[in-house]
Amino acid sequence: MNLLTLLTDGRRYMKTWPMVRQLGLYFPEYRVVKATQLAMIAMPVLGIIAAASQLYVLGWHFLPQAITVLLFFISLPIQGLLWLGWRARHPLPLSLFDWGNQLSSTLTEMGIACQPLGAKACYLDMATILKLAFERLDRQYWDEL
Repeated sequence: MNLLTLLTDGRRYMKTWPMVRQLGLYFPEYRVVKATQLAMIAMPVLGIIAAASQLYVLGWHFLPQAITVLLFFISLPIQGLLWLGWRARHPLPLSLFDWGNQLSSTLTEMGIACQPLGAKACYLDMATILKLAFERLDRQYWDEL
C-alpha cells in the first residue's frame, strides 16, 4: 500500500473508532488512538525542546544529532497513524465477523439503517458499525457483554 494512503486510512480510522473504554478490553485501538492523539500534540513540542536544548548545551557542531532527535520525536505520531492505517484495512477474523453481523442485525431490528459486513470486511467496517451501535444502543446492551 501507498504510505500516504496508509496515513489517511489511519486518520479516518482514528476518527471512526468509538472511544469507549469498554472496547479497550477487547481491542488495542482504544489505547493506540489515545496515544496517537497525545503524541500528535506533545511530540513536536518535545522534539523542538530536545533539539534546541541539545544545540544550546553542546553547540552547533551537534546539529545533525539534534535534527535526528527532532525527526525521531516527530515520527512517533506518524508510526501510530501507520499502524492504525494498516489495522483499518486488515481483514476481520471470523469471530469478529460473526459478532459484527449480529450487531448489525440487532441494529436493523431496531429500525436503524445498518449494512451487514460483506465478504471482505475489514476493521474500518467494524469500527463504523461499533460507532453506530454505541451511539444508538442503550447502556444495558453493552453491560450484558
